[in-house]
Amino acid sequence: MRINSKLKAIATVAVMAFSASANAQLNVFACEPEYAALTKELAPDAKIYSATTAMQDPHQVQARPSLIAKMRQADLVVCAGADLEIGWLPMLQMKASNANVRSTDKGLFYAAEHTITLDQLTQVDRSMGDVHAKGNPHLHFDPYRIIDIANGLTAKLSQLDADNRLQYEAALADFTSRWKAAIPKWEQQAQGLAGKKVIAYHSSFRYLFHWLGMEQVADLEPKPGLAPTSSHLASLLKRAEQGDIMAVLITSYHSDRGAKWLGERSDLPVMRLPMSIGGNDASTDLFSLYDSVISMLLEVK
Repeated sequence: MRINSKLKAIATVAVMAFSASANAQLNVFACEPEYAALTKELAPDAKIYSATTAMQDPHQVQARPSLIAKMRQADLVVCAGADLEIGWLPMLQMKASNANVRSTDKGLFYAAEHTITLDQLTQVDRSMGDVHAKGNPHLHFDPYRIIDIANGLTAKLSQLDADNRLQYEAALADFTSRWKAAIPKWEQQAQGLAGKKVIAYHSSFRYLFHWLGMEQVADLEPKPGLAPTSSHLASLLKRAEQGDIMAVLITSYHSDRGAKWLGERSDLPVMRLPMSIGGNDASTDLFSLYDSVISMLLEVK
C-alpha cells in the first residue's frame, strides 16, 4: 500500500510538472498594438507587452529603461519590420542584451517578411524623406496580408514553444475562420468607398486604401516625416478646390494643425482615424479596429 501511495504521489507530481511545462507562458514583446492583438489571438495564454500605443508614432520611440527591461525578459519580439522600427529597435536589442531576440532565426519576428509589401524601392536617399526601401510597413490594414502574417507568426510560436504547437495551430484555425468570415462583410459594407479620393497624413493607410479601392491623391507631408509647411498646404488647397476630395484624414497620433487649416479653407471634413488598437474607444481588437475605421469612413462618404 505504501509503495502504491508513493507511486501515485510521484505520478501526480510528474503530471503537474508536465502540465506546468505545457502551459508555460511565453513572454512576448510586441512593437505595435496591432501585433500584440494578433499575438493574443494566436497565443491567448502568452504574456504580451506592447511597446507603443495607437497614440504614438511607431517610427519614433525612446529606448526607455522599462522597454529595455521588457525586452530583456522576452522570448519573442514581434514587429512590423520593413525598417519601421529602425530608429529604436536596434538600440533596445543592444541594451537588453537578450541574444534570443536579435535574430529572426530565433525569437525575432518581422511581419513584413511574411507577406509582400507595397511601394518597395530599389534606391533610397536622404532627399526623399522618411521612406522605406523594403516597402510600406503599415501592413495591418490589409486583411489578406494579416492572414499571411498570422500563418508566419504561428510557425514562429510553434518553433519557440513546440510543446504547444497543436494549441497554436488550433488558435490559428479559429482566428482564420472568423477573420475570413469578416472580410466579405467588410467589403460589402465598404463598397461605396471605392473610387473615393482623400488627402491624408503620411502613407499610414496605404494598405487600407489599396484594399478598398480608394485613392490618396495628396499627402499633408511635403516629404515623408516632415510636418506640413505653409507653401505645401497652399498647394493642397488648390488641389482640394477641384471638388473631388471626400475628406482630409489623419492618424490617431499625428498633429491635426495642418489638416484643420486645410479643412477650414476647403470646407472638407477632417477625420482622425484610429491607427491601431486603442486609437479610439471602439477599437479594442483587430476586428473592431476594422469595423470602426470602415464605419467612420462611411460617415463622410
